[in-house]
Amino acid sequence: MANFIRGIIVGAIVLAAAVYGYTRLGFVDLRADQSPSAFEEHLAGSAMDESTERHAPPQKNPLQPTQENLLAGARLYRDKCSDCHGSPINPNSDYGRSFYPRAPQFMKQAPDMPDNENFYVVKHGVRWTAMPAWGNIMADSEIWQVMLVLGRFEKLPPEVNEELRKPVAAAPAKAP
Repeated sequence: MANFIRGIIVGAIVLAAAVYGYTRLGFVDLRADQSPSAFEEHLAGSAMDESTERHAPPQKNPLQPTQENLLAGARLYRDKCSDCHGSPINPNSDYGRSFYPRAPQFMKQAPDMPDNENFYVVKHGVRWTAMPAWGNIMADSEIWQVMLVLGRFEKLPPEVNEELRKPVAAAPAKAP
């Protein structure tokens, strides 16, 4: 029995060393313009879903879906999120398709995580993707306003839909 356990341990060490050597010697193709393998998609997607579910605090959106909050959330989504995640005028973002892994296109498929998990992802970002940690840039209340819009894409009031269709606001010029 001891030899069997030793064999499993040695086998695991050899396998780990082989995987490390394979990646360290550059055999893994890390180009962002290729499609991920089914295994990679499954592994990365599952890891992100499980990590988010484990780490996202069980909190509810403290904001009500008032006209004011929905309009503010639509402006924020349009100006900060739509370039990567799509908009009503560009539902399949070129930026989003160029990332690896691909950025979810919310005009085609609404987010499938609960608000608290979406909030967590937006606030903290996702390592090894192009998803930044917006918590360094946006207040929690602004992120929650975006969550109000994300959860209601199918049933937004006409004024909010119009706000999403407006051109992206230009970034303020920086002083020299």
